[in-house]
Amino acid sequence: QVQLVESGGGLVPSGGSLRLSCVASGNIFTMNVLAWYRQAPGKQRELVADITTAGSANYADSVKGRFTISADNAKNTVFLQMTSLQPEDSAVYYCHVEYYSLDNDYLEQWGQGTLVTVSS
Repeated sequence: QVQLVESGGGLVPSGGSLRLSCVASGNIFTMNVLAWYRQAPGKQRELVADITTAGSANYADSVKGRFTISADNAKNTVFLQMTSLQPEDSAVYYCHVEYYSLDNDYLEQWGQGTLVTVSS
């Protein structure tokens, strides 16, 4: 079993910045893909950004140039630096990881979510 602990959400004014963190622990041999998703009220969960352990990152068009995803592979941690936040960025942000377990199974795990609210 793997546990994901997210932190860094909160309330910020439009134009502000936040940094989300997600630490994975437990039955992990190696991480493969780490990602942040978000879900706003009444909307589907969407991919914000993901990054492989090799460092290849991918972003949703809506956040390109404003958000930066990074990872500390040694600490099984993924970050999301968010700048120039807008009210439409308000959502619950979820960490998601794909990993190989100690038993060599390829698994995935969601975090519990952290709320980001951007005031206008």
